[in-house]
Amino acid sequence: MKKVKVNLLVWILVAIALGIGAGFLFPEWLGRVFITFNATFSQFLSFLIPLIILGFVAPAIADIGKGAGKILIVTALLAYGATTISGLISFGVSDALFPRLIQPGALSEVPVDAALAPFFTIEMPPLMSVMTALVLAFMLGICMSAIKGNALRRGFGEFLEVVTMTIRNVIIPLLPLYIFGIFLNMTVSGQVATMLGAFARIIMIIFAMSLMLLIGQYCVAALFVRRNPLKLLWTMLPAYFTALGTQSSAATIPVTLRQAVRMGVSEEIAGFVIPLCATIHMSGSAMKIVACAVALMLMQGIPYTAPMFVGFSCMLGISIVAAPGVPGGAIMASLGLLASMLGFSEADQALMIALYIAMDSFGTACNVTGDGFIALIIDKFFGRIHSA
Repeated sequence: MKKVKVNLLVWILVAIALGIGAGFLFPEWLGRVFITFNATFSQFLSFLIPLIILGFVAPAIADIGKGAGKILIVTALLAYGATTISGLISFGVSDALFPRLIQPGALSEVPVDAALAPFFTIEMPPLMSVMTALVLAFMLGICMSAIKGNALRRGFGEFLEVVTMTIRNVIIPLLPLYIFGIFLNMTVSGQVATMLGAFARIIMIIFAMSLMLLIGQYCVAALFVRRNPLKLLWTMLPAYFTALGTQSSAATIPVTLRQAVRMGVSEEIAGFVIPLCATIHMSGSAMKIVACAVALMLMQGIPYTAPMFVGFSCMLGISIVAAPGVPGGAIMASLGLLASMLGFSEADQALMIALYIAMDSFGTACNVTGDGFIALIIDKFFGRIHSA
């Protein structure tokens, strides 16, 4: 996992650099070859998105429902609430700051005919819409948690393996080539300078937001445990820096567990909450996705409203559950919502992928460190009951 994710970031950065260079050097016919690949790849990605949501969400809900314990339900609700609130806060900050830093409609001002066109496209219509996939995943997940048989659960477990294998062995390896084609086309159309300048500003603001989010989360935890929030957060810093290096929530679990216990969380509660939150708590990822979405909509001149992002943030917390098990899983699982709820095109989705992966370590570190604040709250209310 660590090797795949680190290499992916490197390849994305290389693809961006090479795509910009190729945009100045390639003849038109050669550029259109890569744009034709991009058109085919984006069709396959659109076909896969509902299957990703179904494969991720249904087994995750089934596992949560099967636990049926109060601790599990409260932990899941806290994780979902923290993820959703993080997205809403990110929208508020982004909506206040980005219009001052990003020229609205900067990318939409480029003539359409300036970009390269594919030689042909292959239509791959999805089997279902994104909302249909979410509703079906909920229905199946809840039913799988209630019925006694395990055949359907095993089937969805294998389906999840199929989806995960497709992402790992097809989508992720081809993703740098897809990003290469996107930046090649942006260079030809004259959009690349605007995009790179916006990238730098967005990354700095999102990093600052992640730090403020963590401080806010531990201030909330401090209200329950009556302790200094900065000292609590300081105790969790080893988990933060471990996640920065590994870019993996799963690989950081041992360190997160140790630091949670050092904060005073009982070993039983920490051993249950931390591994669970490594899968379902995605505050940092939601914050990044929402901020990047606002920035791209501003640059593309796409209108948006606060109610639109309220609905998007609420659905995002559901669609990306269990996504940390796959490299780039959170952004992959959110592509359907970006298209259906925010109107993102294939090119916009590719830019979201590139921007998200460029900051992947910050989001993972924020997710992992935030797991500690949930563990503190759960331990406050259930620690004594569970130990008794």
